[in-house]
Amino acid sequence: MNESETEQLITDIQQIRQQVDAILLVEHDMNLIRKLSDRLVAMDYGKKIAEGTPGEVLSHPEVLKAYLGSDE
Repeated sequence: MNESETEQLITDIQQIRQQVDAILLVEHDMNLIRKLSDRLVAMDYGKKIAEGTPGEVLSHPEVLKAYLGSDE
């Protein structure tokens, strides 16, 4: 998606959030995730490796290793 489409998606999801208890969103665009999410679950090959606030999950060592790689 381009930037305009992403911003429209964020607006649409924010409107839907007012009408429902929860939304499950599978997404790899971290900027979009940061703008929309209260809680995250990060998975690696079907295994949950972290759960919490966006700040907690996106700075978790296992998440960084799984999604950004490691020099080890």
